[in-house]
Amino acid sequence: MIKMLTPVHWKDYELLDSGNFEKLERFGKQVLTRPEPQAVWDKSMPEDEWQKLSQATFRKEKNDPEKGKWILKKTCPEQWNISYNYKNLSIKMRLGLTSFRHIGVFPEQGDNWDYIFDNIKAMKNPAPKVLNLFAYTGGASLAARAAGAEVVHVDSVKPVITWARENMELSGLEGIRWIVEDALKFVKREVRRGTRYQGIILDPPAYGRGADGEKWVLEENINEMIKLCSQLIDPQEHFLIMSLYSMGFSSLISSNLIKSAFGDQINPESGELYLNDKFGKKLPLGTVVRFSK
Repeated sequence: MIKMLTPVHWKDYELLDSGNFEKLERFGKQVLTRPEPQAVWDKSMPEDEWQKLSQATFRKEKNDPEKGKWILKKTCPEQWNISYNYKNLSIKMRLGLTSFRHIGVFPEQGDNWDYIFDNIKAMKNPAPKVLNLFAYTGGASLAARAAGAEVVHVDSVKPVITWARENMELSGLEGIRWIVEDALKFVKREVRRGTRYQGIILDPPAYGRGADGEKWVLEENINEMIKLCSQLIDPQEHFLIMSLYSMGFSSLISSNLIKSAFGDQINPESGELYLNDKFGKKLPLGTVVRFSK
């Protein structure tokens, strides 16, 4: 089933406008301008209105499009906190202006956090094991832990793990297991151990490096990763979510990967994650495939 999925429970986030390869976003009380390669249309608001509203603007370096610097107004702090609430889920996250334009949260993932929380709450197992791979600053880990899961959080970047731990403490949670390691290497070891998980979450980058310099290339490695995950998942009770942000990957590719690894008995829902701006434009922000039993 192909779906269009956008979060509906954000109060501390708004996509105000998008266009001309940029997006204007509100995170709490702070309004930021960031690059967005998929916003190929015109802005709805005039440029001077963007300039008036924006408290910080990210400008890419000419020699390295992945890096850049923030141009701040005096009213914008370099760090601040936001909240996300859904049913009995209440989490807090620290945001910060990094040299890679990311600030510590992917707001389009809110719908997946709801899905994680609901599926864990519906499980017979009162403390299911959940594996979060490429877990970044831990929004999905927090949602799973808040629902009662035993969470293993894997990321290859130690400062990001530290950031995620801060978010756990901000949210009044404890007990997440932190693993600083290459995700594929960790999963292979878990398969050898015969470990089983009731929930698996993957949000892999297009390219990345492991803790010991291991190379991750989405097109080359994702099929192996999904096949390994099929050996880790509890056949009796489970959910799996895979989000991909790569302009070359469609939701059909994600669905085929899941069908190939898990068999025809799996009927995943797949589609695009997107955010609505205030003028009704839908900004695509990757694909997702997920299923549960």
